[in-house]
Amino acid sequence: MNILITGGAGFIGSHTADALIACGHQVRVLDNLQKTVHRKGKPEYLNPAAEFMRGDVRKKSDWEKALAGMDAVYHLAAYQDYLTDFSNFFHTNAVSTALLYEVLVETGQYRKMRKVIVAASQAVMGEGRYHCPACDPQAEAPVYPQIRSEAQLARGQWEHACPTCRQDLQWLPSDESVIQPCNQYALSKHSQEQIALQLGSRYDIPSVVMRYSIVQGPRQSFYNAYSGAMRIFALALYFDKAPTIFEDGRQVRDFVNINDVVDANLLVLEHPDADYREFNVGGGQVWSVQAFYDEMQTIAGKQIDPILAEYYRFGDTRHIFSDTTRLQALGWQATRSVQASIEDYWAYLNRQQDKEDILAYAQKHMRSLNVIRQTGSPA
Repeated sequence: MNILITGGAGFIGSHTADALIACGHQVRVLDNLQKTVHRKGKPEYLNPAAEFMRGDVRKKSDWEKALAGMDAVYHLAAYQDYLTDFSNFFHTNAVSTALLYEVLVETGQYRKMRKVIVAASQAVMGEGRYHCPACDPQAEAPVYPQIRSEAQLARGQWEHACPTCRQDLQWLPSDESVIQPCNQYALSKHSQEQIALQLGSRYDIPSVVMRYSIVQGPRQSFYNAYSGAMRIFALALYFDKAPTIFEDGRQVRDFVNINDVVDANLLVLEHPDADYREFNVGGGQVWSVQAFYDEMQTIAGKQIDPILAEYYRFGDTRHIFSDTTRLQALGWQATRSVQASIEDYWAYLNRQQDKEDILAYAQKHMRSLNVIRQTGSPA
């Protein structure tokens, strides 16, 4: 097949391109090489067998050029950050998806399009599903809390409270039915999901939505603030600095290896039962942030006590864990460990030539976002 990958110079896109090319497909990459991700321009790791097209998914004319002759599309281009330019999230994530379907319908290409696969996010589920062990020990009436308020976080009250008895709620795995977007990124991704599934169904364009958890591995941007714990911890350990662990370090996360994500991407391309559905793509193992950092120390061979001083990021999720039963029913299984992800990323970091610049930029960027706060401090 001739396959277009938007955001194909990025982390997930470039690995997916490699796998598709290895399977014998012809791949075209559309990417605008956004500076917050690709500060040095076109990355060296991009597969030379892929046709590269520089363009912007917010421009209809670029979609028209990129879609010409294509049989399938992976729409992975996205805007992720903590900034308050709310409209940019919707222009890049939601409007771009509408443009994709608009061009397919207007040009008549929708009649032969074999698959459109759209990258969504675990963020769509927001804080996820919880229950109260005291009021509802059998989890028969789950609770879906809203994002924690600034006032709550400033007091250092990390956990969600039961609305009835005020005891701490207990998190539960969240399946695809959980929809509770709580920030601008999550809202834009939910819009993107709806556009893909509804317009895909309306025009008989087989469409699939992939809700990725926290994807990890080499090629993950060192510059993008949204890259998360892997980037922060790895850079700190490399430079023998103590990283800051937000809140109390007990928050639960769901990490998934990039190779497992690629396997999922390729599976839904060919599987007819994937059409017009959304799928969680998670690692299947529960990790606290503190335990994740401990594992990174072991693999890096360094022991540096982290800073645990009740810092927090307003807008962060307390606990989230994706239930991947639906994707497993198609024959997929997460098989790579978090340890493998850390080892690959650590090796990738050590191969970089400009690590001082990376650390300086990352620290400056996070300060400029004004999202890191401390209990007892004014917002």
